[in-house]
Amino acid sequence: MAVPAGYGNENGKLRKQAMQEESRKEKNFIKRIYHAEAPKWLKYAILFGYPVLLFYITAFMTYNPFVRTRWRAQILNLLLFEAFVWLLLAITGSAVIALRTETILGIALSIANYYVISFRGSPVVPWDLLSLGTAASVAGGYDYTLPPRQIALILLMLFLAFTERYAKIHISRKKILLRAGSAVISIACMAGIGWMVQDDAMVSELQLYPFLFTPTVMYERNGFAVTFLMDIQYLKVEKPEGYSVEKAKKLLEKEDGLEWTASDQRNNVGEEFANQKETTDQLPNVIVIMDEAFSDLGVLSDEALPVNEDYMPFIHSLQQRAENTQTGYLNVSVKGGNTANTEFEFLTGDTMAFLPAGSIPYQQYITKDTPSMASYLKSLGYETYAMHPYYASGWNRDKIYPLLGFDSFYSSTDFYGSTYERGYIDDSSCVDKIIETYEKKDAGTPAFIFNVTMQNHSPYTDGYQNLQGNVTVDGTVSAQLSEYLTLVKLSDAALEKLIDYFETQDEPTVIVFFGDHQPTDAVVEPIWNLEGKSSSDLTEKENQLRYKVPYVIWANYDIDEAVNQESSANYLGTQMMEVAGIPLSDYQNYLLEQKKEMPLISTQHTEAEGSDAWLNYQTLQYYLLFDWDGEK
Repeated sequence: MAVPAGYGNENGKLRKQAMQEESRKEKNFIKRIYHAEAPKWLKYAILFGYPVLLFYITAFMTYNPFVRTRWRAQILNLLLFEAFVWLLLAITGSAVIALRTETILGIALSIANYYVISFRGSPVVPWDLLSLGTAASVAGGYDYTLPPRQIALILLMLFLAFTERYAKIHISRKKILLRAGSAVISIACMAGIGWMVQDDAMVSELQLYPFLFTPTVMYERNGFAVTFLMDIQYLKVEKPEGYSVEKAKKLLEKEDGLEWTASDQRNNVGEEFANQKETTDQLPNVIVIMDEAFSDLGVLSDEALPVNEDYMPFIHSLQQRAENTQTGYLNVSVKGGNTANTEFEFLTGDTMAFLPAGSIPYQQYITKDTPSMASYLKSLGYETYAMHPYYASGWNRDKIYPLLGFDSFYSSTDFYGSTYERGYIDDSSCVDKIIETYEKKDAGTPAFIFNVTMQNHSPYTDGYQNLQGNVTVDGTVSAQLSEYLTLVKLSDAALEKLIDYFETQDEPTVIVFFGDHQPTDAVVEPIWNLEGKSSSDLTEKENQLRYKVPYVIWANYDIDEAVNQESSANYLGTQMMEVAGIPLSDYQNYLLEQKKEMPLISTQHTEAEGSDAWLNYQTLQYYLLFDWDGEK
């Protein structure tokens, strides 16, 4: 049969037209759905239901709220999420804008909370807003890869944001009374909940978790919104029970110590300084290294870590009762981060146990001249130097150090010709800078040099080619643990280099070396696993082990030897000065006596809470931190 000319072309055109028509209908169908007007019941279902979904989805980013969050706390969080949407609706007049604003904030906060918990081991708290600059300065080296669960939850929140377009509820500008009333009710609801969660009686009645020293548990038991409101009250530290300036001054006068600012003491210090080999009027140089994330993870295991080589051979040798050396373990108040808090405890003699969990005194409380080891040694005639081989603005150090009494501050821009490990100026270069500073000071004038290192800062991702050596642990293939222990060994060698130098110097010198905190849970987890344990399921005693770091006090003159001592960061400065034979301040004399009654105190050691000694110490700390005016 003959086919008419052009039939094939005509048939193709018809098929093409049919396909185009079908595609157009599909597009129109999708367009109609996309722009469809939802029934009224669906609009209000989205308006009321999506904040509920958002609370649970954001919580699931880090934990299971149905298991961990108490039911009364869940209700309070849901009310806060709902009230916030209604406040936004009153302000904008659009339910879509209100819902999307809350969802976008929820996405941002839940991601931030996930990373902060992963890197620091504790959730976001109000005063973290004051730490944004420091956080940004160290943010580049971390691994920001999200696990599948978190990616799925973020996609789910983005789906909420997309479908919120169907909640087309509007309140016109003309309905000013309705919008104002809605705003007032929403604010009243949030303020009422804020009052309840900050009132001790209501906290007990609602069965909320009140313990600030375990911020992650508090966050999981109470939910993020409730916990955040509970924490806001601690932006300002409350006065201790029975506090008065007069009481604090009397506590200081109880001891026969020296005043903080005593210019006439320099002529008489020779009589006090009697521990060295030959009596002299010269006080010893004091060199302190607070080493970033330095710790002996062997304290976590009942048995010695099965390593291929010793990761701190020099310090381990000092721990065998070395001459003119004292060693022990320091109980600090932080782990995985917040270096500045251990620094604060050591320099001031104060303790984080009296301050809100997660707070940073350098950013919240030190706003004027504050007594410290630096200001006191300066009053004895010392030249005072602070060093940190990174950004000067980290933890506000460029502003805080002058308030603490340091004459000079050397940051990364002052470390000329330094060598690096993993992109950070290494500990060996810190030792070189200490020696350089010592050699340039006035001969015969004692120096106080306080160095905070950077070499061992997280992350430990085994991604740097210039890291020399490879300490490994049998039974685990953790690259992070291996990199961390390798860095610890380099710090150990740097300390040996420093002590070798000062062994040859004539000027009396005391050196103090300690870590600021242990590394993050991700580094430590393989060690717990070797013990059949997990970081998420530790006893109270096992958890306290995560806050132990080694310390060394060494001198190039005669001091008493001691090993296996236990101390806490607030006491170490006083302990060092007593060992070195340096006259003590009133406050240090008080701490020395108090240590007999409270040998350890930190956020993890609060056994004496409520005792007379506890309240007296708290009174003195509040006075020196907030009310001290430069006089006794």
